[in-house]
This record gives sequence, C-alpha cells and structure tokens, in this order.
Amino acid sequence: MTAVLFDMDGVVVNSEDYWVDFQREEILPAVVPDEDVDVAEVSGMNFRDIYDYLDEEYGAAISREEFVQQFNEAAEELYTERVEALDGLHDLLAMLDERGVPSALVSSSPHDWIGMALERFDLADEFDYVISADDIDAASKPAPDVFEYAAAEVGVPAAECVVVEDSENGIEAADRAGTTVVAYRIAAHGDIDRSAADEIVDSPGELRERVLALTE
Repeated sequence: MTAVLFDMDGVVVNSEDYWVDFQREEILPAVVPDEDVDVAEVSGMNFRDIYDYLDEEYGAAISREEFVQQFNEAAEELYTERVEALDGLHDLLAMLDERGVPSALVSSSPHDWIGMALERFDLADEFDYVISADDIDAASKPAPDVFEYAAAEVGVPAAECVVVEDSENGIEAADRAGTTVVAYRIAAHGDIDRSAADEIVDSPGELRERVLALTE
C-alpha cells in the first residue's frame, strides 16, 4: 500500500511565489536588516521556527509578537484572495481515492492558514488527512519529523509514501524520512539543490503523471 503526502505552499497552492517575495522584501529586512539571508535558508520551515532560527543565527531586530502579526496578516490576504490551486488537483485526488491510495496534506503552516486554503478551493473533504507541523512538538524541515509523523498517522510506512515537495528544506526532510520524493520545480525557488529528490517534475501535468505512476 502506498500513500501520497502533498506539501501545501508551492504545491497544492501557488503561494510560494508570494511567500518568497514577502520574506525577501518585508520579513527578512525587518528581522535581520544587517544580514544578507537567502530566502531558501528558511523556505519550508514553520513560520514560528523561522523567527527562532533567525534570532539564534543572526539576532532578531523585531519582537516575536510583531513577526507573528506580520505573517498572520499576510497569510489571510494570501490564502483568501491571491493564491490559485494546482491545476488538476481535484482530479488527481479523485483518482488516488479510486485506487484506494490515501492522500494527506502535510504542511509547515498552522491549521488556520491551511483551513483558509482548503475552504477557498473546496478541498476540505478531498484529502484523507490534513496535518500541520503545529500538531507535533518537533523540529521544522529539513528535519524529517513532520513526514515521519504523517506516515504514522496515515498508517503507511514512510518508505512506501510518495511526498510532493517544492522547497529545498522540504525535499531534504522528505528524503531523510525515507520517502520517495517528487520535487515540483517552481520559479519562486530558482536553482535550489533538488539532488535529494527521486524525481523532478516541472508542470502540474507531469506531477500528476509521476504521482499516478508511482502509486500504480
């Protein structure tokens, strides 16, 4: 038995373009104004862990409360007004369901952000499982914790799970969890290291084709 674990930002919804711009243009200059931090360094992390990481590595110039408020305000606008869902997602999930292949949305975002995206695109009942990194007290990606937890929740060994990820930290996390990793290449991340992925796809159609082939 296999299962498919989908990352949300950058895969299920095309929010990563917006998040990358937001972090590059607003968050990073506010938190670490004297440092040149690449967005890829924090992409895929739970946003609260981003603050801890930046504070530990560089020293934060704003408070945690201000940081969280900026992220929450951006998230509400992003998920309710700006993002679009992956082309063909409903059909892909329906085909997996027909095959008896469990599907899970596995995200570093908190449940309230996830809920906004699911509601907007009528996806609330489409995934068999919806898992947030907030569900566990563990390390953020690139640590494998959230994917190991997701595999346990779905009831399928990690080695038999297919993970669709877009960020370098997410790809590494899925690989470290022992899953089969499909890297979805998006322009927002540029030329990141995708070498830990088992396969790399460049379009929604190719993503669908590879996921279905891996779950036959």
